[in-house]
Amino acid sequence: MTPSPTVMANLRQELRRHAPFAQMSTAGVDAFIAASEEVHFAPDENLLAPADGAVECLFYVRRGAVTGRHGDGQAFGYDAGDLFPIGAVVGQRAVTATYTANGDLFCLQARADAVRALAQRESVFADFLAHRVRHYLELSRRASQIDASSTVLATQSMESPLGALPRKAILACTPDSPLGDALLKMHERRLGSVLVVDASGRLEGILTRHDVLERVALAQVPLTAPIRDVMTKPVLALSPRNTAEDAALLMSRHGIRHVPVIENGNAVNVVSERDLFALQRLSLTQLSGSLHRAPDVETLRRLAPEIREFARGLVAQGVAVPSLTALVSHLNDALTRRLVELLARRHTLDLGAACWLAFGSEGRGEQTIATDQDNGIVFRSDDGDRERLRGRWLALGADVNAELDACGYPLCRGGIMAGQPACCRSDSEWRERFDHWIEHGAPEDLLAANIYFDLRGIAGDETLARELREHITEHARVVPRFIRQLAENALRSRPPLAWHGAIDADERGGVDLKMQGTALFVDVARAFALANGIGTTGTRERLTAIGRALNAPIAESESWTGAFDFLQMLRLRVQRNADAAPNHVELTTLSDIDRRVLRESLRVARRLQQRLELDYMR
Repeated sequence: MTPSPTVMANLRQELRRHAPFAQMSTAGVDAFIAASEEVHFAPDENLLAPADGAVECLFYVRRGAVTGRHGDGQAFGYDAGDLFPIGAVVGQRAVTATYTANGDLFCLQARADAVRALAQRESVFADFLAHRVRHYLELSRRASQIDASSTVLATQSMESPLGALPRKAILACTPDSPLGDALLKMHERRLGSVLVVDASGRLEGILTRHDVLERVALAQVPLTAPIRDVMTKPVLALSPRNTAEDAALLMSRHGIRHVPVIENGNAVNVVSERDLFALQRLSLTQLSGSLHRAPDVETLRRLAPEIREFARGLVAQGVAVPSLTALVSHLNDALTRRLVELLARRHTLDLGAACWLAFGSEGRGEQTIATDQDNGIVFRSDDGDRERLRGRWLALGADVNAELDACGYPLCRGGIMAGQPACCRSDSEWRERFDHWIEHGAPEDLLAANIYFDLRGIAGDETLARELREHITEHARVVPRFIRQLAENALRSRPPLAWHGAIDADERGGVDLKMQGTALFVDVARAFALANGIGTTGTRERLTAIGRALNAPIAESESWTGAFDFLQMLRLRVQRNADAAPNHVELTTLSDIDRRVLRESLRVARRLQQRLELDYMR
């Protein structure tokens, strides 16, 4: 029976407070209501069970709560505003858990065939049914942008392909064009660059306003000279498939402000730094360039707070987590690299004979606003001069550690720093150390050593770091005992979920987003990666590669990366407040959407742990 207009209006208003109905058309919401009937379940009454066969209805919780429990006792829950069981309805199968009313429960019960028909008409509804975590994550990201009153990148994620950016009219000329003509056109059109192309449109060079001072004015080049005499070549360019993040990093690494976008050999757009960070007070390229050119350690101390300010600005803008952590790690790398270079010069050491290593979050390229030090040194040596060289490299490590601390990167409380003998070793000693951990390490040894297996070179001869990582990857996968111990360590901590499936808050009414959140994904990803010979160190990249290696459904592997991204995003939002505990969030401070995604992310972590347990703990 179709509800009365008054009842329909009230139900429509109620549903529109929750996803996905808030994003659906009015006709779509009304169709869901029309296909539903109101039902009540008494406390402890069963709604669904595996023995019931293929599910015939999708439930929307109006009031009360539901607990689902698998055969192994694992529980999960649903609250007001939730839809369930989505997977069973979409897959036209029976549920895999028993669902029980947790107190008096009032629901809308929609026919499964009507739900599937509605999904064919309403793309938002279909996307939610297929990718619930991703849908919630996007809503949370948008809410964060609105809350921060920022419009920068609101419609342009740093993960957006360059081909999706608005295309501008390109100013181009031939190599023989007089320099004065090109500069006049740049001035008239208020453009910062001119491309130089041949008769077929192929890109040969570029001249930017920034180049004019050095190459034209100071060099006193006549304006009648052909532009080929002063243009930059070869040109650093990207394709439409590259992302805005790729462009930002290319600009930063090479100190440029314009990147041509090339398709089929021809320029189709020019992306400028202004396009990417139009309203950002701090310029990525400017800050990165200042770090690269810093003349002394005092300058680096002054620049370090700007990295954290820059990161807080990106968080406020709602920049996607993978892009944000990559940019922050890039700037931290630039500061560390320059600091090592300056101090190595002071110690009269040749960085071509060693490499500064980053471990932990820095080694994974996942640094957040609040981060401490985890680093080491690997150096080349003969047995005869090893101890003499170690003493010199240790002295450098201690100085760099002290200066990083002065720059706002606290000393590692566990002593994992290059200024400590255990973290300053020759290449052969590091290989022996890793071999010992892999072949003979006790569980407690590996618990402390996990952080070392996420290593990356920062300064010096980075081939030393790459060779060491390749050695680890090749050796680890052929030692089952080691993989099992990694799995045991990854399962020591469990997601904070209560017996009925809700978030189990701590005594402060919240969750430690690092130890009870992102660390769960980091540890599981590391174990799976080393077991499958995956050499990358980033957690997100590892999860994606693991999904392919295990032939996991795309929706499942997307849920791993989506959940990890959300937990990282929450950490960053907490860290925007310099006075707050850097990784703890109180549940009462979260929006309804964020609480739902947090709960779902913790469930994803639990399912990922269960997969690891089944594969390596039998």
